[in-house]
Amino acid sequence: MKKGKVYLTGAGPGDEKLITVRGLETIIQADVLVYDRLAGEGLLRHASKDCELIYVGKVSRNHTKTQDEINQMICEKACQGKIVTRLKGGDPYVFGRGGEEGEYLADRGIEFEVVPGITSAIGGLAYGGIPITHRDHASSFHVITGHLKDEEEELDWDVLSRLKGTLVFLMGMGQLEQIALKLIEKGMDKKTPVAIVNWASTPMQKSVRGELDNIYFKAKEKNIGSPGIIVVGDVVKLKDKLNFFESKPLFGKRILVTRAREQSSLLSQKIKSLGGQSLEFPVIKIRETKAIAELKDRIPNIEDYGWLVFTSQNGVKIFFKYLFEAGYDSRKLGGVKVAVIGKATGQELEKYNIKPDLIPESFVAESLAHALYERVRPEEKILIARAENARDFLAKELSKLCTVEDLRIYEAVKEETNDKREDIIKKLAANEIDYVTFTSSSTVKNLIEILGDEKYLLEKTKLVSIGPITSRTIAENGLAVWREAKTFDTDGVIEAIAATQGGNR
Repeated sequence: MKKGKVYLTGAGPGDEKLITVRGLETIIQADVLVYDRLAGEGLLRHASKDCELIYVGKVSRNHTKTQDEINQMICEKACQGKIVTRLKGGDPYVFGRGGEEGEYLADRGIEFEVVPGITSAIGGLAYGGIPITHRDHASSFHVITGHLKDEEEELDWDVLSRLKGTLVFLMGMGQLEQIALKLIEKGMDKKTPVAIVNWASTPMQKSVRGELDNIYFKAKEKNIGSPGIIVVGDVVKLKDKLNFFESKPLFGKRILVTRAREQSSLLSQKIKSLGGQSLEFPVIKIRETKAIAELKDRIPNIEDYGWLVFTSQNGVKIFFKYLFEAGYDSRKLGGVKVAVIGKATGQELEKYNIKPDLIPESFVAESLAHALYERVRPEEKILIARAENARDFLAKELSKLCTVEDLRIYEAVKEETNDKREDIIKKLAANEIDYVTFTSSSTVKNLIEILGDEKYLLEKTKLVSIGPITSRTIAENGLAVWREAKTFDTDGVIEAIAATQGGNR
């Protein structure tokens, strides 16, 4: 049997977008993905559906697998002819044991490749507002492990205390007090600036700044633990001025995303780009209805319709799925005008190289009906492709103008989320969720049904609605809307939260 190959891949300091292009390729190609605690969880989504995922995370003195077991595992998988990606936080050769794994593979004739990653010693500090070098403060830097192989072994504190550049200690939170005391004992000024960045570059990031003589107590006060980067030196003085990440409008906010799994990633990415933490808990899923048979019948003669109307991204995706399945492409709609509700629906349509002829200013059915009053001719036919449980308003109003065929081609049904239910309830009870976002009436009804007797926990959480229809459903269920989006789309939901961060929270 042909031997496989192992990639020793650096995942970067925590933010999944900081992985290299080559690193992402090795995840996509992998038959087996062996990952640790500091590799961003979002990266796992890029693995193929058949990829075997193996967690080997390590916390100080608590390892799911020993290093010898990991070495043996990746070797055995490669010997089975598989492509193995060993995904490590930071860079595999910066205190990541990558060198040891590479040696083990080389000794056994296993092909391997190293894919460097951004080490937290540099990238993690940058997200904490600290440049590792600066012409006015430090012309060199020194990266030191706080966790030696032999626990009886000591670092050379005499040398370290005399270094003029930036000192960065990785895996040193358990020895924080000793590090500070040793540097002072060996002659370093006790007022030397020090900072710690915890969970660097992730939405859980916390940081604290102090001096050698008080950093241990400040870290304890702010409950900052592992994983943490300890940085010693004058570059720490720049932290407040250069702290771009912790200044983002949603930094540190924990936001529950309840929309369908297929759509949640876009909203989650927007939350993360503004520094927030997205907690995905899809309470609906999209299911096609029996009306698909009617849609298939209409597609061969779709050019007979004057207007095609989509009220959501889901309608667009399903329509084009069956248009292509029937052997046509977007040219089939050459003579058909298309109207949509919402910017996101318009963007979904443009993926198929069609620009909508009409998007009303307000993203509700009333606004679209009003706009179509002035454009539709009595002899035209309109085809609406929409959700089973959507309101009847649009079809009824347009029927006053011309012939309307209302195809309810999909429905939003409750997602089975029992595996996450208890975790979400715990977070709500502990006030560990700052906002709950609702993007449709279905998300409101289903979340309440899933929570059951624990529904009352939503009363003390800020509920954000995508628009007036969803807000009405929230109110009908005895809950209060904290904010309603001004534009009825996911951007509006984000803006509703972000706009309040400087004032009323």
